[in-house]
Amino acid sequence: MRHLILAALFVPFSFAYGSLPAQRVCRLRMFNTHTLERIDVVYSRDGVYDREALAKLDLFLRDWREGKVKHYDPRLFDLLTELADKAGRPEGEINIICGYRTPKTNKQLRSRSSGVGGNSLHMKAEAMDIRLPGVSTARLRDTALALKRGGVGYYPGSDFVHVDIGRVRRW
Repeated sequence: MRHLILAALFVPFSFAYGSLPAQRVCRLRMFNTHTLERIDVVYSRDGVYDREALAKLDLFLRDWREGKVKHYDPRLFDLLTELADKAGRPEGEINIICGYRTPKTNKQLRSRSSGVGGNSLHMKAEAMDIRLPGVSTARLRDTALALKRGGVGYYPGSDFVHVDIGRVRRW
């Protein structure tokens, strides 16, 4: 019975981009620049996602303005893990500028900035705006583009990079 309970905490997940290498522990360290919260969590082992860890990440990446949580597509966590690794900062703490946004928050932000999309993938929990201390945003952008795993937006004036798991594109 105990084995069944432990097994229920892990969910296998495969996706079109391919599997992560076997024998791999995927860990994210993040800092939310708005809430000042930090998280350090192993969300996957050997290609198997940990449901409890994913729930912690979802809560951490909530729309802090509305207090709403949405389930993130774990492929975005894999993208962040690979991005930090390829940028030479596998143990680095990723700064989160923006995670999930409710439609209401997205509308408010869109009214103040032309850089906010009306159909933003932030509202689907498939996008994040990030920095990686020790890595310039230009280098972070170039590294994300080289991965060809989704959209990459570069905002040098605000010093962040947008990454998502939508179609491959850049702006």
